[in-house]
Amino acid sequence: MTTPHDLDDRLRAELAALGAPDQRRDLREPLPDGGPLTGAQALALFDAQLTSRLLDLAGQWLHGFGEGYHTIESAGHEGNAAVAAALRPTDPALLHHRSGAFYCLRAAQAAGAFPAAPPPPDPEAAPSTAVDSLPGAAPRAAIGDSPDEPAESSAQQATLAPSAVIPEPSAAPALPDAAHESRDLPTQRGTGRDPRIDPTFQDQRSTVQEPERSWKESAPMGAVSYQDLERSGAGDAADRSGEAGSLPVGASIVVDADGDATVGVPDLPQPSPDDAFAAAARDVLRGIVASAEEPAAGGRQKLFGRADLAVVPTPASAGSHLPRAVGLGLALERLRRGARPADGEPEAAAWPADSVVVCSFGDASVNHATVTAALNTAGWYDHTGLRIPVLFVCEDSGRSADGWVATTLRSRPGIRYFAADGTDVAESYQVAAEAAVWVRRHRRPAVLHLGAVRLMGEGDAARDPLLATARLLVTSGYAGGEELLSRYDERGWQLRRIAEEVLDEPKLASAVDVVRELAPRRPVRVSRAVAEAAQRAAGPGAGARAEAFGGKPPELTGPLTLAQSINAALADGMLDHPGMAVFGRDVAAGGGAHGVTEGLRDRFGAARVFDTPRDETSILGLGLGAGLAGMLPVPEIQYLAYLHSAEDQLRGEAATMRFFSRGAFRNPMVVRVAALAGEDGLGGHARNDNSVAVLRDVPGLVVAVPARPDDAAPMLRTCLAAARVDGSVCVFLEPAALYHARDLHADGDGEWTAEYAEPGAWADRHVPIGRARVYGIGPAEDLTIITFGSGVRMSLRAAATLAAEGVGSRVVDLRWLAPLPVADIIREASATGRVLVVDETRRSGGVGEGVVSALVDTGYVGAARRVAGLDSFVPLGPAARQVLVSEEAITQGARTLLAR
Repeated sequence: MTTPHDLDDRLRAELAALGAPDQRRDLREPLPDGGPLTGAQALALFDAQLTSRLLDLAGQWLHGFGEGYHTIESAGHEGNAAVAAALRPTDPALLHHRSGAFYCLRAAQAAGAFPAAPPPPDPEAAPSTAVDSLPGAAPRAAIGDSPDEPAESSAQQATLAPSAVIPEPSAAPALPDAAHESRDLPTQRGTGRDPRIDPTFQDQRSTVQEPERSWKESAPMGAVSYQDLERSGAGDAADRSGEAGSLPVGASIVVDADGDATVGVPDLPQPSPDDAFAAAARDVLRGIVASAEEPAAGGRQKLFGRADLAVVPTPASAGSHLPRAVGLGLALERLRRGARPADGEPEAAAWPADSVVVCSFGDASVNHATVTAALNTAGWYDHTGLRIPVLFVCEDSGRSADGWVATTLRSRPGIRYFAADGTDVAESYQVAAEAAVWVRRHRRPAVLHLGAVRLMGEGDAARDPLLATARLLVTSGYAGGEELLSRYDERGWQLRRIAEEVLDEPKLASAVDVVRELAPRRPVRVSRAVAEAAQRAAGPGAGARAEAFGGKPPELTGPLTLAQSINAALADGMLDHPGMAVFGRDVAAGGGAHGVTEGLRDRFGAARVFDTPRDETSILGLGLGAGLAGMLPVPEIQYLAYLHSAEDQLRGEAATMRFFSRGAFRNPMVVRVAALAGEDGLGGHARNDNSVAVLRDVPGLVVAVPARPDDAAPMLRTCLAAARVDGSVCVFLEPAALYHARDLHADGDGEWTAEYAEPGAWADRHVPIGRARVYGIGPAEDLTIITFGSGVRMSLRAAATLAAEGVGSRVVDLRWLAPLPVADIIREASATGRVLVVDETRRSGGVGEGVVSALVDTGYVGAARRVAGLDSFVPLGPAARQVLVSEEAITQGARTLLAR
């Protein structure tokens, strides 16, 4: 086990032992071996790496006396600084939790503190470390390489029609062949464990004891920036005239008062106490100590994120952010080709048209389902011809089975493979630049397999990337070991002072502070948005609406079923929101398993209504990325049971976005789910899941359950408006058993259909989030039945039976399971003093528990009883009736309650 103290001691000793270069070299000159970096760039990368390393030590030091709350380190992964340098600071980045050096370098780029680079390498004009992900494939043409498929100019890109986003599968472009096979990563060793706490960080600056210094005293005198170096006269043409040609590059002749001439070599620019690296360090340290001033999550979580750095905060749990990255790439490409949100539509972020999405993850995550799903979806879309500009970066610390990661990543169809030794900063930069250029040019996915080492575990300390960069600077003639050690010490003292300063910053001190950015609700604005949509539909959009509905809008077609009402509301939503897209399993060609999306693709095109791989994680990930890009995604999950394998995309990614970004980022989304169970048992467990507890447990998530057609359309409009206005994440649970129901009491009565409201009535019929609907049966003074979904239809039938017995009931349709309509519950319960909760989910963890808890919490003193599904999975066929709620059970439960 390598402790932080051991790591620091070893690095300091190695730096001191490097000595001085044989010949000094101007930092502006490129590497002497023809590498892709200049000396100034290599030094900046070293600064990013050492800042990240010192942040690791600072985190351990703070934790040692109870002031640091996050100690996952980046030590050994500092090669990702080169990845940041190879990208643009405007490229959206979704980073895993060992990305300290990437974050520091990105901050320097954004501040203009990273020296200008020579033109990046062209992976198709020179030998490359890229390989085709289809080993042994026959040579194929790259996009833009043939006369039949020229590369698109920016002007051409801007005029492409949205329908061009999804060409026919037969038109899928082929992957270009690689120049040659890449070599494997170096052998990597070590399994690594959590680092031990070492509270000795304050003693690690130097082996020589020095007195404590103030902030002012510690600032280096005469500090210059990289830009100052570019503008300085050291090493310019004048100094190289005459005999200067025989001097070290960048050197000059200095003559003293006695006339003696010596060779002068410019010193390294010293780090400034307020430079971009120090600012990045302050961000990270604020996260470690949970400061409310931390720019990403505001003390709610330590992660890498800042809107002005285009770094999207993500918990990055086992690669859970990769599906979002794929969705973001898909959305950016669609927006690049001309589709834009409507005027006034809020956008979460606006990235340049040729942006590349970069997302990083560790080698262990290669085995996780979310990573597999994301890579599969990226390759699947590439196979169908749809372009997704995503660069996946797998940082491999060698903890997986030998060769497994490379084999897995190489085998991904449709994804270009690049590999580099992440401990070699020059190689990492060169290969990362090749990968970035390739993805940016072709708008297609690639993976960069970057070697790393887990230094604060059992990794090989001899492969320390920080030490490797120091050796590069010394052997290339740019710096001496003692200079770099001094630089390491000076930055260490800077970070020590910053750490002490952020300790005094305020923490989140109240529940209100914590949840402020969780899920803001602005019901007045949502209501206004619905009214404005109605005005557009009835006014300037009336012609397009009539055309979309074939001259017969839904309000003129007669009573609609639940499925038909949702279909019409989706169409109206797409007419009003150019950025709205509907996607999922078979939603395009087949209209979905239940026909709810039938005809939408014909009306709005394949760019806005499209099928996805049969993977719910990827479906939700596409929605997350599209919402982040400013679109309004409406993904469909075919059955509720299918959602459970992907629910962390809602819990860990969707619901946390505002929470972990202080509202700087958001992912508006309305997820439609065919849900709940039917008593006929058709399809068994897979199609009859009645578990929604996991949804109600997600903070901030809106969960809607429309039971009737005349509620479905207004509730869907509310969800779409809330997503636009507040960035809400909504789950729209559609009772599959009621999709095509027409009758309530008797065959042919048509009482479960309803007229579709014309736009002029939308505002009056608006359904706010968290408001219930009440039906009065008879005098409605004897019993209150509280229910939702299919329970509404059964309860109304049961209430009719009770009315024939002289019992008056009021049936309360909750409509919203999160947030529950508590005020309506209490009011209607108090009106009768007897409450029967009809819950078609399960008795344990079901909705009924929340209703009864709301009654108890608010002091309700009347009688209450529950009728709920059994704690069982739903079996196949008629046996389903044995575990689900029935009309007879409701009637009997009411009689028992009335008899008390």
